[in-house]
Amino acid sequence: MRQRMAKTMKAWGCGLFAGGLQLSALQDNLELERWFKHPKGHERRIHGHAHAGVRIVRDGPTLLLVLDAHLAHPEPFTEKELRPYMNATLPPDQVEAMRRHKIMRRARSATERPKLLAELERRFRSTS
Repeated sequence: MRQRMAKTMKAWGCGLFAGGLQLSALQDNLELERWFKHPKGHERRIHGHAHAGVRIVRDGPTLLLVLDAHLAHPEPFTEKELRPYMNATLPPDQVEAMRRHKIMRRARSATERPKLLAELERRFRSTS
């Protein structure tokens, strides 16, 4: 049983979380939960909502870096420091997650669902 669990953990280890070397410093599940709680608390304080929503999951690869930027840079950023990032692009995974989110929002709407199904069927027929 232990060998099977170790094999599963090893298989998921490389791509489960984005965070690079920061995650290697986490010792246990409680530290991992605290690491995830920080951006959620930040989102709740900014927007005044009790729940952080799906934004952290959908925009996580770029959002977590932005929320943690103040830890290494306590003073406000200047235009000169931010200019190199002006033409930055989103990671492909994040763009795909945003596209899926838009489709799922339309699927939940009673008025948009028939239009979405017709559009998806038309797209399917045009490819086949």
